[in-house]
Amino acid sequence: MLYSSHFSFTSYLLPNADALCHCIKDRDVTLSKSMSYALRHGANQMGLCLRSDGFLFVEDLLAHPQFCSYKLEDVERVVATNDKQRFKLCPHPEDGRLQIRANQGHSMQVMDLELKHVLAGSSDCPAEAVHGSYMRNWTSIRQHGLSRMKRTHIHLASGLPDDDGVISGMRKDCDLAVFIDVPKALADGIEFFWSENRVLLTTGDAEGKLPPKYFSRAIRLRPTRSILLLS
Repeated sequence: MLYSSHFSFTSYLLPNADALCHCIKDRDVTLSKSMSYALRHGANQMGLCLRSDGFLFVEDLLAHPQFCSYKLEDVERVVATNDKQRFKLCPHPEDGRLQIRANQGHSMQVMDLELKHVLAGSSDCPAEAVHGSYMRNWTSIRQHGLSRMKRTHIHLASGLPDDDGVISGMRKDCDLAVFIDVPKALADGIEFFWSENRVLLTTGDAEGKLPPKYFSRAIRLRPTRSILLLS
């Protein structure tokens, strides 16, 4: 049998570069989601021991059956390329062993996430912050406010996902944006904190909620933007 002179034996053996990149990307997404679950919610059930600051040694993570197919370079790549900067990877200050934690989003109690307290009138106190949700929830939100639900904080962003400088704080597929009057809530004793990846966090009031009285405006984002009535 004759073969075309254009046939490349090497290209026949090696995988297509685009397919390889797609495979790596899919694997990284799976790793990122698995780390998010372990470091935010499931460490105890998985037998992983987070310290009070939320950190876990990377060697302990990679020794777990769910992560044993990954290597340190995989974890480093996922942390470095995560567009929302969900994770912090750093050496332990005493022994230099690599440790990792989620910057925010926990349902487990983590005592020391190194959150920065927001003070009324300070330069880092925003006039408004925005919570992303979905129109299917609007009736309940308008009546009862925002709730931290099973998480330790309600998450707020400094702006909408396509605004300059906004890294994280709301999902890109949200079709509802609820804006919060931060100074008004602070004046009533509700605390706010900046996470390391610039997500504004609050535990809300005594019931874990931000009542509607702190809403400054609400916008339907899709299919076209429109102002929603608050009452």
